[in-house]
Amino acid sequence: MELKPLVFKFIKFGIVGAIGAVVDFGLTALCKGIFGMPDLVSNAIGFTVAATCNYYLNRVWTWRSTSKEVGVEYAKFFFVSLIGLGLNSLIMFLLKDTTIVPRFVETTLDWNFWVAKVIATGVVMVWNFLANNFFTFKKKK
Repeated sequence: MELKPLVFKFIKFGIVGAIGAVVDFGLTALCKGIFGMPDLVSNAIGFTVAATCNYYLNRVWTWRSTSKEVGVEYAKFFFVSLIGLGLNSLIMFLLKDTTIVPRFVETTLDWNFWVAKVIATGVVMVWNFLANNFFTFKKKK
């Protein structure tokens, strides 16, 4: 596979991912801040809803899939996303209680949680792109 089309797909994937990140972070904040749900539960809900939105956008725009096996393709995408959720949650668990952000100003905002979430999101983005490119949306020869 040529590098240039892969780079363009990654850029599209990144744009779709940014939309998904808004859904993810917004829903996570709603669950955590408004409904008082635990950190990792809030994170899992936001991540899962965003993954579902991302499937549709990636199918029609990033990979322009024409597969008739939408259910199988969605199941693959969701499987990749579940692995991503596991990686995301593991990274969150490992980083959220560490002192990542210096405490210059005392605030009620849980900065370590949100910085850990940004780091986890970046790592999982690379995993999701590669797995979806070479597994979920791989063209049959």
